[in-house]
Amino acid sequence: MEHTVSASQTRLFLPEWHEQWGVMIAWPHHSTDWVDNLEAAEQCYVELVGAIVGFEKVLLLCQDAAHRQWIEARLTQASIALSSIVFVEIPYDDTWARDFGFITMTTDTGLRLLDFEFTAWGGKFAASQDNGINQILFQQSLLAHCATESHDWVLEGGSIETDGRGTLLTTRRCLLNPNRNPDLSESELEERLKQALGVSRVLWLNHGYLEGDDTDAHIDTLARFVNPTTLVHLSCSDPADSHFTELQAMTKELAQLTQPDGSPYTLVAIDIPPPIYRERRRLGASYVNFLMINDAILVPVYGHSESDQAALQAIQLACPDRSIVPINCLPLIEQNGSLHCVTMQIPKGVITGDA
Repeated sequence: MEHTVSASQTRLFLPEWHEQWGVMIAWPHHSTDWVDNLEAAEQCYVELVGAIVGFEKVLLLCQDAAHRQWIEARLTQASIALSSIVFVEIPYDDTWARDFGFITMTTDTGLRLLDFEFTAWGGKFAASQDNGINQILFQQSLLAHCATESHDWVLEGGSIETDGRGTLLTTRRCLLNPNRNPDLSESELEERLKQALGVSRVLWLNHGYLEGDDTDAHIDTLARFVNPTTLVHLSCSDPADSHFTELQAMTKELAQLTQPDGSPYTLVAIDIPPPIYRERRRLGASYVNFLMINDAILVPVYGHSESDQAALQAIQLACPDRSIVPINCLPLIEQNGSLHCVTMQIPKGVITGDA
C-alpha cells in the first residue's frame, strides 16, 4: 500500500555519517547465490562483523535457530563478542542488505523507517522473500517505537546518495531504467523522491558504470558523499581500460555539479582497481563501495597491494578524523557486489533502548 506523505511533515534522509546504532547484514547461507563459494564468503562476513563491532553493533539476519548457532560458533572462534550482535531469524533470498533494507528518515515527529519495493535490480533474480524483510522487521519489538512507511514503487538503497542537507545524487542509468519504474517519467520520479526522502533537489549523472555490476549503475559504486561538500568518486586513468571513456565523462559531470550555495564540490578521485577476472568475466571491483560507521570507514580491498594502498590513503586524506579499516572483499565481487552492497547502516535511536 502506498503511503501518502504529508506535505506539512518535515523530513530528512539521514546521511551515512549520522551517528549509528550499528549495521544490518544478512549472513550467507546454502540457499543464497553464495553456495558455491560459501566458505570464502563467510570468512569475509566474519572479518566484516569483527571490524564493525570495534565501533558499534550489528543487526544480523539469519535463516533459523540452526543457522544462528552456526554463525555464533564462527564468530566465537574468531574471538568476536556476541554481546554486540542482535540476531533476527528471518527468511531471505540473498544478502544484499543495502538494497532491500529500510531507509531511515528523521521527521518532526521522530524517526521514520521507509520500505520500498525491491525486485532484485529489475527482476534479474528471485526477490520475493527479500522484498518482505522490512515488513517482518517492522513487527519486531526492536523497532516497535519507530513510525514506518511503505511505498509501492521500486527504490534500492545503493542507488541513492545524500549530503544530509537535502541533496540527492543518483544515476539515470539506474533509476530511469525501464526495468524499475517504467510508468514514471523523470519528473514524476523526481517528485516522488523529494516527497518520500525529504530532499529539495536531485542531481542526476548520465555517465559512469562498472563492469560486472548487476545494478545498472548504482551510485554507491561510482560516487559517494563523505561530508556535505566532498564527493569521493571512481576514476580511470588507463585509456586501455573499458571504463576509461565513461568514468572520464562522469568526472567532468561531477566537476560541474554545485552545492546549494553554487560552489563546486571537493572531488576526491580513486582509480579503479586493476582488472580482476573469473572465467573471462571481469568482476565489479570498486573502492568507492565503502561503508561509513562511527569514527571509521570500512574500505573494500581486492589483493592489489599498490592500488589498495592508494585507495586507503585517498580516503584517509578525505576523512582524516576517521580510522580507515580495509576489508578483503574479493569473495563479495564474485557475486557482483562489494562491502557497501551487503550492509545497511542503522542510525542511533532506531533500535529500542539501543540494545
